[in-house]
Amino acid sequence: SPLSETPFSSCSKSLSRSSVRSRMSLKPPKAYNSLQKGALIWDPKPLQVKKIFEALKKGLNEYLEAHQAELDYLSGRHKDTKRNSRLAFYYDLDKQIRSVERYIRKLEFHISKVEELYEAYCIQCRLRDGATNMKHAFSLSPATKASRESLVELYKNVQECTEDMCFIEGALEVHLGEFHVKMKGSLGHADPTSSFLSAVQVFVRLGRQKWRLKGKIETDDSQTWDEEEKVFIPNLHEKFEIKVTELRGLATILVGVVTCDSISFFSTKPQAIVVDITELGTIKLRLEVLW
Repeated sequence: SPLSETPFSSCSKSLSRSSVRSRMSLKPPKAYNSLQKGALIWDPKPLQVKKIFEALKKGLNEYLEAHQAELDYLSGRHKDTKRNSRLAFYYDLDKQIRSVERYIRKLEFHISKVEELYEAYCIQCRLRDGATNMKHAFSLSPATKASRESLVELYKNVQECTEDMCFIEGALEVHLGEFHVKMKGSLGHADPTSSFLSAVQVFVRLGRQKWRLKGKIETDDSQTWDEEEKVFIPNLHEKFEIKVTELRGLATILVGVVTCDSISFFSTKPQAIVVDITELGTIKLRLEVLW
């Protein structure tokens, strides 16, 4: 068939699913263990993956720069200490330097692994786009035995590239780290003339991960919460959803809701999520996300 003469055919063979997965040497996450040839699978999202990759790489480089600055500072102290200080303090400083150096090497490896995964993802994305375009072109041509065989082969290539992209998305998620979400409490002051929430329930969701906590906010700004922190595992496609409800007996009334992309949370600095919990916005609830 004409497919056997195209560059795409040879590329698809050299970058087959087995070769991609063997090069990455990673165990696929549970979400992708059930992938089978020809099965209906999750549709990959290249644009979202690109945004997450860029945010992740930026955040990792921020951590790398911060630890490199710490290493430079410790190395400077190390030289001064060697000349005029106690021996025990010198060795303690040397131990700190070695610890930071090890962490920097881990960060550098982490960054290179993320880049390797994304590069493999981009290759499979281009191969899939090429096969899809060729499949469309063959479908418009006169139906012959050769064209039908080519369509079957192209369909197979599209499926394999799609499975590879889903696999790589799962492998990339392993390298996203953790989000520590902390309840920081309310901001602002209640208007004495308006009704004020005292019993509050907060529901935080990221994909299948959920966190439900209850709190009491008094008019004197004192507050208590039954939980203060929860760890979430980031993923590529889901956004944070935060809902705040007022508890009135057995009923719950929605008073505030916010949805935010996790892209901005890949940072060395804590990031805030603020939800209005009064109609006028005089009282807000603040959560903090630390990556």
